[in-house]
Amino acid sequence: MKLLFLVVWFIIPVIICAAQKPQSPNILIIMTDQQFADAMSCAMGDEYIHTPNMDKLAASGVRFTRAYTPNPLCTPMRTSMMTGKFPHQTQVQTNNDKKNFKQEDHIYMGRIFKDAGYETGYFGKWHVALEEGETELHGFDSFGEDNPRLDAGPVGDFIKEKRKKPFFAFASFLSPHEVCQWARKEELPGEPLGDIPELEALPPLMDNFGIPQNETDIEAYMRKSYQANRRFTVGDYTYADWRRLRWGYYRLIERADIFVGEVLKSLEASGKEENTIVVFLSDHGDCAGSHHWNQKTVFYDESTRVPFIVSMKGKTTSSTSDILVNVGIDLIPTLCELTGVEVPNDLPGKSMAGMILGSSNQVDREYLVIQNHMVQGDPLEGISLMPHGRMVRSEHFKYCLYSEGKKRESLVDMRFDPLEMINQAENPIYREVLEQHRTYLQEHADKQKDEVAQHMLDML
Repeated sequence: MKLLFLVVWFIIPVIICAAQKPQSPNILIIMTDQQFADAMSCAMGDEYIHTPNMDKLAASGVRFTRAYTPNPLCTPMRTSMMTGKFPHQTQVQTNNDKKNFKQEDHIYMGRIFKDAGYETGYFGKWHVALEEGETELHGFDSFGEDNPRLDAGPVGDFIKEKRKKPFFAFASFLSPHEVCQWARKEELPGEPLGDIPELEALPPLMDNFGIPQNETDIEAYMRKSYQANRRFTVGDYTYADWRRLRWGYYRLIERADIFVGEVLKSLEASGKEENTIVVFLSDHGDCAGSHHWNQKTVFYDESTRVPFIVSMKGKTTSSTSDILVNVGIDLIPTLCELTGVEVPNDLPGKSMAGMILGSSNQVDREYLVIQNHMVQGDPLEGISLMPHGRMVRSEHFKYCLYSEGKKRESLVDMRFDPLEMINQAENPIYREVLEQHRTYLQEHADKQKDEVAQHMLDML
């Protein structure tokens, strides 16, 4: 009898504790397409743009002000984010660069969390090198890529489903990517944006609208060639045209903000808000007139720096962090640590969980390496240069190196030149800084086996 009493005394509390064990947190990722990091009213004020739903997330979470895309182009970035690997490791550097992508060599974000017990769903624009039908690989069982990319309903329905498992929902909206169609004066999908105001009421262009001093010959040639090409018809834009483009860009971001709000309302209605990690980000930015450029692919901050906000109701407070983040390689490790899921051991990224939860204000990282290939897909008419590039972003500087051209290096002092107008690569005052950033890139090439970066360094 005494033995039975002891068994009951030990076992029953264990059973009760197991029954009361809180469910793993849900994950909700909301991603816009082609949004520059500062293009939110919480970052730039509300005189020209109003994004109350993005602002709401920033008001309850951590906004990373120096988060960068792994490659400022859709398919390379999204493939990097889904695999947690650098673009040179996936071998996807353009939107059409899929022939060398070995899909079986990678484990994917959806698969990681499905295997950890999550019900997974992806809704909206996909644009990953892996075909959306490969559900056994990517791990998203519910897949709404064929649904309108401007519709928040499907992901909202998924969130509100009653289930015993935690959910992982990914909502990928098209806006403000339609700015490309705006530049070509094509009809935009969705609701009209309204009448364009008079010139005096249009948002001004940034001070870096002018041509940068001492830019690399690569940047100059690509900018002129892209703008002259019929696919990106802004070569004859007037100053007023550029301001209208910027106005349209902001309106498209406000359209995206409406979708963000609809998803957040679904989360609130589900009753699961208290136990959900909400991540907001974009795949890359858009210059929208900065540096006389209306696209991405380049290494300017307007193209490479993206919004990245993480909110966990009751666990995070409104704050900003200037820690350097690569959203392609860092997202999976961050989500894994926040949920207690084991991180695959071959991923190069770092977790930002300590920054998000307030347990740390540092990450062991001196610099980031961002990659590009200065074409979006197939070669464009009139462009003979198609260089690969590597960008090194440290605390105070940005260094870029290209595989082609006579003037292949640039160095910008981001403390005094945040609009990236002056190339200091040939300034003797910055010689030691230049050498240090070459060393950073060499460390990256060695550690991550980046043969293209190594080839470019060997050519110096």
